[in-house]
Amino acid sequence: MSQMVCKDVSLGYDGNAIVNNLNFTVNKGDYLCVVGENGAGKSTLIKTILGLRSPLKGSIELGDSLKANEIGYLPQQTMVQKDFPASVKEIVLSGALNKTGLSPFYTRKEKELAKKAMESLGITALANRCYRELSGGQQQRVLLARAICATRKLLVLDEPVAGLDPKATAEMYELIKDINKNGETTIIMVSHDISAAMTYATHILHVSREALYFGTKEGYLQSDVAKIFIAKEDEK
Repeated sequence: MSQMVCKDVSLGYDGNAIVNNLNFTVNKGDYLCVVGENGAGKSTLIKTILGLRSPLKGSIELGDSLKANEIGYLPQQTMVQKDFPASVKEIVLSGALNKTGLSPFYTRKEKELAKKAMESLGITALANRCYRELSGGQQQRVLLARAICATRKLLVLDEPVAGLDPKATAEMYELIKDINKNGETTIIMVSHDISAAMTYATHILHVSREALYFGTKEGYLQSDVAKIFIAKEDEK
C-alpha cells in the first residue's frame, strides 16, 4: 500500500528549480535510498517530505493513514547537536513530543515507548549518560531511537553514517536493516554510500535537475545513470 506518492514535483528556492518532474511512490515496508551528486536536491527533497518546504509545483501525498507528524526523522548531525547537554533518555523521549499534544508531561505509554526504543538499539545502559559525552556511533543510535520514538511507520534518515568510523557505520546500517526487515517500518535514506544503497535498499531514487531514475535497485544497476554515477564515485 502506498504511503507516499510524489507527483510531478519541482523543488528549489526562490522560484528557481533544482529538481524538475520528480515522480516516485513509496510503499509500506520499502527501503528507498536517495542518491545523487552534491547539490542535486537530496536535502531539499527531505525538507519537502517533512513539510519544512513546499514544492514549487506538484504534490507529495501521504497514504495508508500516514500523517505528517508520524514521520520519524534522523537529520545530519551538526556540531551544536553533538554538544547538546541533555541525557540520552531525555533526547529519546523528545521524539514523542508529537504525541503529547498540549500536555507538558510525558505519559507512561510514551515513557515505555522510549524504553523499548532504547532497548531495541542497545543503549539502555546509556539512559542517564549525557549525550555530548558519547561517541559518534552512540550518538547516532540515540538519534535513531528518538526517531523510532516518534513513529514506527516511516523513518527519514539523512546521511545517518556521516562522520562515523567503519565499525560504527556497519553497525548503524545493520540496525536500520533490522528496523526495516519486519515490513512494518518504511525507510527513506539519503546516502552518498552507493555500496550501502546496493546492499540494503529495495528501491533507488537518483535525483538531479531531472529525476534520472526511480525503481528497484536491480534495475538501477542496469541503467546508464548508475554506471556513470558509480564510475564517478569510484574515482573519488
